[in-house]
Amino acid sequence: MIYNNQKEESEKSGMSRRKMLSALGLAGAMAVPGASFANSEPKKFPVDRTKVKITKLETFLVKPRWVFLKIHTDAGVVGLGEPLLEGRAQTIQTAIKEIEPYLIGKDPRDVTHHWQAIYRHSFYKGGPILTSALSGIDHALWDIKGKLLNVPVYELLGGPTRDRVRIYGRASNAEQMRQRKAEGYTIIKTGVKKDRPARAIENRAFIKNAVDNFAELREAGGDGMDIGIDFHGSIPPQTSKILIKELEQFQPMFIEEPCQPQNVDVLADIARSTHLPIATGERIFTKWGFREILEKGAASILQPDMCHCGGISEARIIAGMAESYYAYIAPHNPMGPISLATGLQLAASIPNFLVQEQVSLGEGYIKEPFKLEKDGHVMIPNKPGLGVELDEDKISDKLDHDWRNPETYDAFDGSVTDW
Repeated sequence: MIYNNQKEESEKSGMSRRKMLSALGLAGAMAVPGASFANSEPKKFPVDRTKVKITKLETFLVKPRWVFLKIHTDAGVVGLGEPLLEGRAQTIQTAIKEIEPYLIGKDPRDVTHHWQAIYRHSFYKGGPILTSALSGIDHALWDIKGKLLNVPVYELLGGPTRDRVRIYGRASNAEQMRQRKAEGYTIIKTGVKKDRPARAIENRAFIKNAVDNFAELREAGGDGMDIGIDFHGSIPPQTSKILIKELEQFQPMFIEEPCQPQNVDVLADIARSTHLPIATGERIFTKWGFREILEKGAASILQPDMCHCGGISEARIIAGMAESYYAYIAPHNPMGPISLATGLQLAASIPNFLVQEQVSLGEGYIKEPFKLEKDGHVMIPNKPGLGVELDEDKISDKLDHDWRNPETYDAFDGSVTDW
């Protein structure tokens, strides 16, 4: 009797299992001994790989100091990018002209393959010139791919991880702080107030002048305002440590570039000397440059510049590396609206985004400028590609420039200083 009941239960279980497998289309595979899923005919989905070719690369200088790139295709789709090396705009134009023969006739959708070819086929790899040119090309290729597939770039990168992005403005005095706060900003970045370039080791008056100015900003912004301060690599490390210690009482959001970027060990030493977050990255190129910073604990906020670090492709890899070190990404961007658009696409596709820098929301450059929301955010663009379109009419009076890097000298002996 017990045996019969077990048999009935087994038959019922087997029937139920066959019904389930049948619903999944797998009953045949389970019924035949030795059958495997590999023998099943896979479903075929239509994939449109109609040939698309790059036909031309076009660069033009845009005031105040930017370079815009257009990559044209025979499909009529044009990709936008922003390659730039401040003060070396014509050098970047030449670098892109040298890369152009490789890209002409190629399919723009093979973004990763082209990144690898452009980077690795150069015997002398990396550096500011090559990676800046490569960055703008990478922007434009992603823009084309998104437009051809009719989706924003962040959708191609696995996003979205958020629907809006926190951005910061700039203020150097209390009046500007109150103005930015009224506009809706909740994060402000400032610089070190100084009446002259910093010397090798600074005196108490220099420190007091910088600290008093930050104190005024803190009072005007209130405790709810996040304030980052950029040393811009122009404060010698001997002075940076003293200045950081004096600023700690006002709790800056981060200390940016407290020394020049060439010696990561010095930056790591500064980071260990304070509890304030250290930020760096605008002059670091590719994953290889950021690897050392992360390994040595030199910074917990990385600021890859989308126009320099290797573009969207490389910035996403850098963000993945940073995540494993509990570090956050705050893209550097004193550039134009195309650069801002690439940063927003990155922000929408990574989990460890912190804040986006900007100096222009695109007014006078793109047809639909970004809009600052009341709580200091901008919305993620939802149009295909990078989500921006140049306003050719408004941009026509901003073409061409001859911007040069500042040349700064010690006020006492005329020796060269960092700016």
